[in-house]
Amino acid sequence: MRKKVFQLIVDNTSGVLSRISGLFSRRGYNIESITAGVTADARFTRITIVASGDDEILDQIEKQVAKLVDVKDVKALEPESSVYRELALIKVKTSKELRQGVISIADIFRANIIDVAHDSLIVELTGTQDKINAFISLLGDYEILELARTGIAGLGRGTENVTYL
Repeated sequence: MRKKVFQLIVDNTSGVLSRISGLFSRRGYNIESITAGVTADARFTRITIVASGDDEILDQIEKQVAKLVDVKDVKALEPESSVYRELALIKVKTSKELRQGVISIADIFRANIIDVAHDSLIVELTGTQDKINAFISLLGDYEILELARTGIAGLGRGTENVTYL
């Protein structure tokens, strides 16, 4: 099993995300993460899907998604020619005495403290999945109360892979 990142440009219409995710569920394909947002042209939405499977399944996913009416473009974002990022919000239980330790770890990872309460901090971290996983691992001595991750958003490097519609 391996993972592959797909970038879809789709019509910005109601139900499009449901139709795409429905294709995955009907065929039994696994979605590791899915993100969606409007592009610079409000008529279109960019969807980034991370799927897992063997090479045959991943090729089948790309072909099946491309057949959907709302889908204007499908590209596989290869790691060597793309940039991937993920956002994580992490609420950590802290006392006054332990707060500085969490802040020090956050500083090393260039994370932002976006909320401070008497007994917790919320840390915002953007980066690769490996960076976020490493940060979470270093918080092992602290109690993580809540964790929200967006999943991967990605773009191909350079101008040769830009889709003009």
